[in-house]
Amino acid sequence: MRASVGDRVIVESATTGQPRRDGEIVALHHPDGTPPYDVRWSDTGRVTVVFPGPDAHIHHFAHHGDPGPEQPPAPPR
Repeated sequence: MRASVGDRVIVESATTGQPRRDGEIVALHHPDGTPPYDVRWSDTGRVTVVFPGPDAHIHHFAHHGDPGPEQPPAPPR
C-alpha cells in the first residue's frame, strides 16, 4: 500500500451495521509512501497514526503538480 499526502484512507467496519471511517492523510512517515500515515479523521477531526490493515484502502487524488495519467504522444503534423 502506498499513499501521498492528501489521499483519503477508508477503513471498512469489522462489525455489521457500524459505519466505515475515512480520513485525509496529512503526513507520511516514509518517503516511499508506505505506512504508517498520520490521518485526520473526518468524523472527529483528530489526527492519529494509522497502520492500515486488510480492511482499509486508499483513494488516490490527483495532487497539485502531478502530471496526471500518462498520455500517448501526439501524432506528427
